Amino acid sequence: MRTKGALQWIIPDCYIPAVSSGALVSHESICVLNLCPEDALLSITVFYEDRDPLEDIKVYVAGRRTKHIRTSSLKKDGEAIPVGVPYAVEVTSDVPVIIQYSRLDSTQSENALMTTMAHPLL
Repeated sequence: MRTKGALQWIIPDCYIPAVSSGALVSHESICVLNLCPEDALLSITVFYEDRDPLEDIKVYVAGRRTKHIRTSSLKKDGEAIPVGVPYAVEVTSDVPVIIQYSRLDSTQSENALMTTMAHPLL
């Protein structure tokens, strides 16, 4: 049987807008689908242009479930991803998962929603 998903994923273009307008708050999410019966233990690393990465942020995704992880909620030793700063993400998992990335940009009254599949590595 073919494995559904991958163990390592890259999202190279991330950015939490610093400004929001209207009722919706600008945000990003790492959307994870775990088709395996086992729980997935994710390890997330956040890379920046001008500072050391935030490494080994742990997140669990239950077996045969989905989880939408707001990147603004990710913290390591109390340090969070700052708004208005470009970054990239690497997600590794102990079981194969599928990852999609989405961004809601509400910096203008005409909201923009962008979504794309993350890049799986073999």
